[in-house]
Amino acid sequence: MVADAGPLPVRIWAHGDLPAAARLAAAAGFTRVRSLLQMRRSLAEPLPEPRLPDGVTLRTFVPGQDEDEWLTVNAAAFADHPEQGSWTRDELEHREAQPWFDPAGFFLATRAGQLAGFHWTKVHTPAVDGVGEPAGPGQPTGEVYVVGVNPAEQGTGLGKALTLAGLHYLRDREIPSVMLYVDGENTAAIRLYKSLGFTQVATDVMYEHAAAQP
Repeated sequence: MVADAGPLPVRIWAHGDLPAAARLAAAAGFTRVRSLLQMRRSLAEPLPEPRLPDGVTLRTFVPGQDEDEWLTVNAAAFADHPEQGSWTRDELEHREAQPWFDPAGFFLATRAGQLAGFHWTKVHTPAVDGVGEPAGPGQPTGEVYVVGVNPAEQGTGLGKALTLAGLHYLRDREIPSVMLYVDGENTAAIRLYKSLGFTQVATDVMYEHAAAQP
C-alpha cells in the first residue's frame, strides 16, 4: 500500500487509541499525526443559560441567503483545520440536502449585521442516518456538529454561548444526550467542553507514512 502511493504520504485512521494499533503502526513506519476525540454529555443534567457578548444577537440559518457569509467565516475560523476550513458551497449545499438538515438547529451569532460565529447542531436517529450510537432503543442523539467563531470575536465568550444555545435547543427537543468530535490537539475547545459537562468516551488516531523518495 505504501509503495503504491508513490510521492504522496499515506494516512490511515485507527478507531480506538489502542496500544496494539500503535505498535503495528510503528512497526510499519507510520507516525501518529492526529487524534480525534469523541465526547458525550447527558442533557438531563443542568445547563447554564447562554450569555451572548454585548452587541451580539442570535438567529437561525436561512438557506439560500447565508451560505456565502457562512463559508467565509467558517474558512477564517478553521484556517488551520485540515478539512473543515476548506468547505466549498457545493459541500455545504450537499449537507443542506440531507434528511437530517434542520435550519432551526443552525444558529448564527451576528454583530452589527455581520456574522460573528455559529453553532450547527445535528440530530442522529436510526431512521435518518444511523450515524453514532443512539442513547437507547429508538432514541435520538444530538451532536455539536460544528461551532465556529470569527477570529475577531475570540476571547469574548461567544463560543461558549453558542455551544450552550445549541445544547438548550437539543434539550428542548427532548433529545436525551449529545455527542461531539474534537481534535485532540485543540486544547482550548476540549477545556470548554469539559467545563460544560462533556466527558471523553473514545479516541480515533491518524497515522502517517512519509512519502516515498523518488
